[in-house]
Amino acid sequence: MARVNLSVSGMTCDHCRGRVETALKAVPGVYGVYVDLGEAFAEVDFDEGKTGTDALVEAVTNAGYGADITA
Repeated sequence: MARVNLSVSGMTCDHCRGRVETALKAVPGVYGVYVDLGEAFAEVDFDEGKTGTDALVEAVTNAGYGADITA
C-alpha cells in the first residue's frame, strides 16, 4: 500500500475534477482517490505491486491535465 500526492494543473471546474478522479480510479491497483479542485491536487492510494507513480501521472495527462508528484 502506498500513497502519493499529485499536483494537478488545468482543472477549472467540478467537471474537470471528476475527469481526473475517473482517470485515476481506472488505473489498475488504485483503490482510493481524493481530488481537490481548489488546491489543485490529487491524493491517490494504490498497490505498488500493481502500478506506479508514472502510470498515475500518465492517466492524468491522458485525461488532458498536467500532473507532477509533490513531496
